[in-house]
Amino acid sequence: MTRLVVKMGGHALDDLDPTSEVLRALAEDIAGVVALGDLVCVVHGGGPQIAELLDRVGLVSQFHEGLRVTPPATMSVVAMALAQVNHALAAALSHAGLPSVGVSGADAGLTHATSLGDPWERAGSVTSIDVGVVEALWRGGYTPVVSPVAVDDDGRLLNCNADAVAGALAGALGAETLVLLSDIAQLRADPDDPASALARVSASTVEDMISSGAARDGMRPKMNAALDALGAGARRVVLADGTRPHALRDVVQGLVPTTEVVS
Repeated sequence: MTRLVVKMGGHALDDLDPTSEVLRALAEDIAGVVALGDLVCVVHGGGPQIAELLDRVGLVSQFHEGLRVTPPATMSVVAMALAQVNHALAAALSHAGLPSVGVSGADAGLTHATSLGDPWERAGSVTSIDVGVVEALWRGGYTPVVSPVAVDDDGRLLNCNADAVAGALAGALGAETLVLLSDIAQLRADPDDPASALARVSASTVEDMISSGAARDGMRPKMNAALDALGAGARRVVLADGTRPHALRDVVQGLVPTTEVVS
């Protein structure tokens, strides 16, 4: 069976209402892939929901090098917001006829991480993945929906970048493909020039783009995730715009612009 890891994030998850066209189409797409005999694991972010909840409680959203600064008070809000997203996605998939179970990296030791230190505080870097819970859910006929909350060696919660978790998980699972769906369609050679979009790029070129700053801001963690996935055993990584209905279906069928990253 082919293994596929799908990461949803950015404004692709703006609307979590059950009537959301994008959410319903995503659920249908994933159910369609599973019906063909493939195994799918969904990883999600939750930036819009985190920002909204932080604003409600009077805390400021701060980022450094594309990653959220997460002091302890913010970590509590992050965990709540990501749980909301996790429940909504699991419910949408189950409603589409695909039995799904939401888990976080704290469940069954799925994702271990270590703090990135100052200035990120409770933001974490993934150190290890235990795919046991994912494999068990697949064996039981369930599709896992994974939140990027992780635990450190002391059992404390950490906020990991969802792209990083998806990359580490895809590598650990030996996935055929990691699909990164967000509000960005393609990697650009020049981030300010839409005409410089790249359809296919090697891992070594991505490394050069990260070093030079051409892959910057939110694209930087996505490309780091791609390198991690490929380095750990995934076959390829595809970046695509997930804000349109049936984005996953169109990616699988090659109908929309994407960037494919290969070893």
